[in-house]
Amino acid sequence: MSSSVSTATVTSRMSHKSSDMSGTAAGKEQLSVPEDGKDYDRFFWAYTEEPHRSRRQAIIKAHPEVLKLCGPEPLTFPLVVAVVGLQVFCAYALRDTAFLSWPTFLTAYIIGATANQNLFLAIHEITHNLAFKSPLANRLLAIFANLPIGIPYSASFRPYHLTHHKSLGVDGLDTDLPTALEAWFLDSVAGKAFFATFQILFYALRPMMVYQLPLTMIHAFNVVAQLAFDYVLVKYIGGRALGYLILSSFLAGSLHPCAGHFIAEHYVFGQHSRAQDAAAAQKAAPEETYSYYGVLNIFTYNVGLHNEHHDFPAIPWTRLWKLNEIANEFYCDLPCHHSWVGVIWQFILDKEVGLWCRVKRKQGGRKVGAGHTQPIEIAR
Repeated sequence: MSSSVSTATVTSRMSHKSSDMSGTAAGKEQLSVPEDGKDYDRFFWAYTEEPHRSRRQAIIKAHPEVLKLCGPEPLTFPLVVAVVGLQVFCAYALRDTAFLSWPTFLTAYIIGATANQNLFLAIHEITHNLAFKSPLANRLLAIFANLPIGIPYSASFRPYHLTHHKSLGVDGLDTDLPTALEAWFLDSVAGKAFFATFQILFYALRPMMVYQLPLTMIHAFNVVAQLAFDYVLVKYIGGRALGYLILSSFLAGSLHPCAGHFIAEHYVFGQHSRAQDAAAAQKAAPEETYSYYGVLNIFTYNVGLHNEHHDFPAIPWTRLWKLNEIANEFYCDLPCHHSWVGVIWQFILDKEVGLWCRVKRKQGGRKVGAGHTQPIEIAR
């Protein structure tokens, strides 16, 4: 697979490995290759823990000052208020415009989808308690940020996402992973185009299919607050206003430039061709997380700095670039993306890239907010 397929092809610079890294994930991971060569399971199966814990320990050892970057970012709150206000204003401005019209669609795609993607990632940021020191204040702000999205999800997103961090790549726990059925059924250009177009629905419905969360008071309040907001919006502005917000949410997770981050973060691209022989594959598993260093980080709370985020989830969006600067020797040689649009394009058209291209592990990690608090040992 050629790295010239698109500008999104991951830049492969795998030679750099810090000699200071320690722990079971340091160095090269073992990767399983199906002995019979069948296509029923073509994920990358790794048998070591995820790499971020080891790199975090190495960075702290080399640069203890990075810990001063942790903590809430006050700028998040006014930014959320501004974007929520923008979306309510747009919904009001379009109240008399036909839903099936170019003004509505273009506004929803250019402004609405970008704004709601920003709110998705504000909720992601708030999930890590990075807006306020108070956990309750963070939960309430997440519910407020949820309002222009139209459908309640912030309370459920939190435990699923924190489990993604604690159980990266663990089959049955990390709901960011596609299932084997998804990967098999959508293993074609048309299938991948369908996935990229409707990926917001996959990310919304897949978690509930993998495991269900217990309902809590914050879940109930999230639902009640959202339904009340939707009711007031429809009653006093009109149904087209709510339609605009929901359309914005759909487009934010569809064929939109900012939606490229969903695919870019953890899918394995061109630098690890499946044409490699089994002996070479056993030497090292591909990287599991990829950063993006492009301009769209401005609209998305720097979520593109995804290796940095997984290494230090307690560092807010405004300080991730500082982390990259301080510990640059740990990041400069990691594979990365330079275009989210190119990521989507290559994902759909490149036959060597698809939903199979994820690193999975059978065990490890733990659930957050689902009744499991003890870590599970990784099988060796």
